[in-house]
Amino acid sequence: MATIGQWIEGARPRTLPNAIAPVLVGSGAAAAVGSLVWWQAALALLVALALIVGVNYANDYADGVRGTDRVRVGPVRLVGSGLASPGSVRLAALIALGIGAIAGLVLIVATQKWLMLAVGALCLPAAWFYTGGRRPYGYHALGEFAVFVFFGPVAVLGTLYVQTGQINGIAFGCSVAVGAFSAAVLVANNLRDIPTDSESGKRTLAVLLGDRDSRLLYQALVTVPFLLTIMLALRTTAALAGLLALPLLFPAVRRIRRGYGGRRLIRVLRDTALAMLAWSLATALALAFALG
Repeated sequence: MATIGQWIEGARPRTLPNAIAPVLVGSGAAAAVGSLVWWQAALALLVALALIVGVNYANDYADGVRGTDRVRVGPVRLVGSGLASPGSVRLAALIALGIGAIAGLVLIVATQKWLMLAVGALCLPAAWFYTGGRRPYGYHALGEFAVFVFFGPVAVLGTLYVQTGQINGIAFGCSVAVGAFSAAVLVANNLRDIPTDSESGKRTLAVLLGDRDSRLLYQALVTVPFLLTIMLALRTTAALAGLLALPLLFPAVRRIRRGYGGRRLIRVLRDTALAMLAWSLATALALAFALG
């Protein structure tokens, strides 16, 4: 029987920056137009956190019952390691997704932004069918694309829209940056798992690209946010604060370029997530105080 600590680890708390970062940036963009509403931002954050925890438990459940988690490097797998029953992990996933759905519905009703109902109707099945169902898209090289879309443009622009009723070019550019960071985290994760995914028949993008090209893709993705920072600085020089996150990536890029694998890539995930969080916080503050 899994302990509370193992359940927490199974939720993969290191992925939480993927949920926090877009809400920070979206709220910074809302502040830039003078429409930041703290309780709405907090509800948006709850939605994002609940969804990512739900995705992680759903991934644990689906991979576990398929047998693709028997030999893994990284966070504990509750089902694959036999620490928890498939039914209990599936229930945890459904509860987390349910919390996200309820928080999202409350936010939509309170703000009267009914268009977000359609967004929610896309997010929930996307969360479940990442590795769930008969043809999970995460097994067919679409995981990075989905992460880019849902934790980039959808989350950033959704956070902005519920608070302001509008979207703008600056927020869209920032959403691309956050999406690139999130996709880079998944690329690093799947790069680490190429050997076991290949053996189990899980065709991630990293498996299709191979080791070398996956490393090149990671480096390209983490470059995108800083190029966008420079472009954003044409509007406000305060946006250059985003460059403060760059040193956090140096150790990760060094490990990628040196061909590290297995457990030595776990720090890459951590450092990339921290850089994403730092970039998002710095950029959000720049938008809020320089443009607001």
